[in-house]
Amino acid sequence: MTDFDALAKEIAAIGFACTACGDCCRGLGEDGALVMVGRAEARRVAEAAGIAFDEAVEPFPEEVEVRGRPCRLGWAIARDGNGACRFHDGERCTVYEARPWICRTYPFMLDGDRLVASECPGLGAEVGEADARALAADLLARRASEEDEADGVRRVIASAELPPDGTLVVDAEGVTQA
Repeated sequence: MTDFDALAKEIAAIGFACTACGDCCRGLGEDGALVMVGRAEARRVAEAAGIAFDEAVEPFPEEVEVRGRPCRLGWAIARDGNGACRFHDGERCTVYEARPWICRTYPFMLDGDRLVASECPGLGAEVGEADARALAADLLARRASEEDEADGVRRVIASAELPPDGTLVVDAEGVTQA
């Protein structure tokens, strides 16, 4: 388990201040704008945008085989034809208050107990203790959410009926034909 205080100190030591450049949203960084989300996160984004669920997301692009059937494990925020997040209007996020965990914690993520920072122009900037602690709290909440989603996906895979054809998306809430 990651120690909250140690995580906040590590974030402060690395430093970060968002420059609002939008590179992460436009898919210009090494990680692109592929934002994996659970169904509950996707519903919040869709509601904030005033659009249908299937307009807010796309099936996660990577396929895996589940009981002999190709499936996608979860959803990603929909992207435009250039790979940019559909909710970035060129200057800002149009669903900022409902943005997914990945967006809230970028450029940081936890790999086990190890803090990882992705390429970002805001890295190295001074970050106050309160902001570092808020980021640490969000990272731990993100990990808990991702673990809950993964547990749910395992339960669904173990018990769900898989339709015989079509693109299947498996998430913690069930199986969807996309």
